[in-house]
Amino acid sequence: MPEERMSFEQRAQNIILKDRRRLMISGVRHVESFNEECIVLDTELGILVIRGMGMHINKLNVETSELDVEGDIIACEYVDNGGNQRKGGFFSGLFR
Repeated sequence: MPEERMSFEQRAQNIILKDRRRLMISGVRHVESFNEECIVLDTELGILVIRGMGMHINKLNVETSELDVEGDIIACEYVDNGGNQRKGGFFSGLFR
């Protein structure tokens, strides 16, 4: 039982969105790519895609695995590898 609890705690992630203008995310492992309209993150719970306009990264703290983004946030979406996959893979659908 303690091992299951520790595994869950290690995979914990928080996403805080304030007024659709500021997004704070914990549990970020790596920033795969980013521009003003799309940020792709590798997180503790999988690949997270953030879509918006005029977005920029205020702070990335690799020690605490936290990311702070500012801009017009439109959507946050986890990409599930086990579900329906489109032909061409993840990046072909992302950069259409």
